[in-house]
Amino acid sequence: MTARRIGTIAFFTALLACQQFADKRAQGLNLPASSTGSATASSTAARIETVAPVVHVPTPDTLRGLYVNRWAALGSKLDRLINVARTTEINALVIDVKDDRGFVLYRSSVPLAREIGADTADGHWMSRTRLRAALDTMAAHGIYPIARIVVAKDPLLAQKKLDLAIKRKSDLKPWLDKNGNPWLDPHQRVVWQYAVDLAREAYELGFSEVQFDYVRFPDEKRLITETVYPLANGRSRAQVIRDQLGFVRAALKPRGIRVTADVFGLTATDTTDMGIGQRWERGTYRIRNPNAHPYETINRALKDAIARSDSVRNAALIIPWYQDFTLGAPRYGVSQIRAQKKAGYDNGFQSWILWNPKSNYTLAALEPRS
Repeated sequence: MTARRIGTIAFFTALLACQQFADKRAQGLNLPASSTGSATASSTAARIETVAPVVHVPTPDTLRGLYVNRWAALGSKLDRLINVARTTEINALVIDVKDDRGFVLYRSSVPLAREIGADTADGHWMSRTRLRAALDTMAAHGIYPIARIVVAKDPLLAQKKLDLAIKRKSDLKPWLDKNGNPWLDPHQRVVWQYAVDLAREAYELGFSEVQFDYVRFPDEKRLITETVYPLANGRSRAQVIRDQLGFVRAALKPRGIRVTADVFGLTATDTTDMGIGQRWERGTYRIRNPNAHPYETINRALKDAIARSDSVRNAALIIPWYQDFTLGAPRYGVSQIRAQKKAGYDNGFQSWILWNPKSNYTLAALEPRS
């Protein structure tokens, strides 16, 4: 089955996340059991130690989630957000498995992650025991765990493997964004295979869905004139992203892993790929301050998304992301969050995910669990 998700943040325009899904089935994996035995002359007694099978929480028909950044997951905040999901309408948590610095949440068995220290470089990681306990608690309460894996924005890998970085035309050295960081070249298949390997591992550990973010080129206009791509072979950026997502989906579909991918919000309105390689089929909305008009911004974004999807055969499900942080006046609170939710409901979108970079949420805007 194919589906699509859009996420929104009332920002300069709405941030939309379009997510492509693999098959909906969610099956548990039996981990290999270890055994030891002792024998006597008359009988043999065997002691078998078993590991409880991983449980994959079924996808909710109506999904309402919160984003959990890596630092929040490593600290005590994860337990607090699990408790929020136990007591409110929240039934899903999107947890950073690999963040936009390139760091992995837990000690990984993926060779490339181990080679570059993605799971240990900053000196912080979650033990497998603690991760399993958190996922088991979520499963026990029907909370849907989603593994967020950032793809192209990975300065750690780009610095460790310079051949994978986007290059400058002038000297073929790594191109740097406005913050001085290199980006991975989306043309490189190794970049996407790494994402696939991390996705498989996350699923085997108990995440029910894998969500890929930054499946695009950097959003800086100078990128087009300053960079060179030897592997493009005449393809547009949008075609490159389409090809690579096709590779990811084909690699993960046989395992029945539910796969989603975020897209930049303005792609629902802009008819070009904006230089980042995301084109809706493959926002300004004339609102002077979109941040101050959450209902109007989300309403327009979702209407555009619906219109764009109407021309796509087998278009996927759309799930909006809503802003729960302050970005200039007005200060965001209950009314702004509920305005965004209402815009979604008015357009037929019952599911949503809230976004706060620090994973601090306005709990008063949430309905109690029914």
